[in-house]
Amino acid sequence: MTLGALIERTAQRFAGARLRYGHGTDTPRDEAAWLVLRGLGLPFGSELNREASTAEVERIERLAARRIGERMPIAYLLNEAWLAGESFYVDERVIVPRSHIAELLREPFLARRGAARVLYLCTGSGCLAILAARAFVGAQVDAADISTAALAVARKNVARHRLGRRVHLRRSDLFAQLGATRYDLILTNPPYVSARAMEELPPEYRHEPRLALAGGSDGLALVARILAAAAAHLAPDGVLLCEVGDAKAAVQRRFARLQLGWPKPEVFSFENARTAGARRTRPSRAKGAR
Repeated sequence: MTLGALIERTAQRFAGARLRYGHGTDTPRDEAAWLVLRGLGLPFGSELNREASTAEVERIERLAARRIGERMPIAYLLNEAWLAGESFYVDERVIVPRSHIAELLREPFLARRGAARVLYLCTGSGCLAILAARAFVGAQVDAADISTAALAVARKNVARHRLGRRVHLRRSDLFAQLGATRYDLILTNPPYVSARAMEELPPEYRHEPRLALAGGSDGLALVARILAAAAAHLAPDGVLLCEVGDAKAAVQRRFARLQLGWPKPEVFSFENARTAGARRTRPSRAKGAR
């Protein structure tokens, strides 16, 4: 059996099992390709006409059976997730990375700002702290999480990406253990799933740590704490980016008094009010000027 045939057969099994996706793929075929190629340690661009050995077919059959029977995300089966083209180690101590902030790190509006000090709150696997370190060459990045188990996973990834001199892991309940340090850029993808939505999570998502998902009754408990303290930890011209999934309307209702930007529908930006006000009064910022 060729790799291509093995992928197609696995995809048919996944389609028939009515699995839920969203941990790196969106379709049964993409899910099957990931499982077959990476499950055999092959690059994604491998030649699909290559014959799979009996042992390889048996390995994929075992992994596919677990994916279906346990509803286990493939990222956990393979201990591997991908974000922005980079591979990261993951297991059930952390959520599978899938943040929209990874895309924003490539956007000009952030690149123009520059950043010497970056903070990533609720760092989990450390993937976005690592991507931030790559986006802002020379920046010092603090990666904070309340979970010692998550920080152990992040430590693996920081070592794998050889960024131990610039990415510093900190155990902290949000800002509580970070002192008076101010940052040019604060990134966070905090727990934002509401209590009702937690009860309705598909089985695949129940493999992820509840601590990393549950955001209180309306999903915004941690978001509110972050916004309340953010200004005290932002440097002049600093910005906070916070991911909230599909909760944009809820955020706008609850924090209507704050001037929030929305660089993506799932991510809002926040700047220190004093900084934003000062920038608006500068004579050089004439209407239409660039």
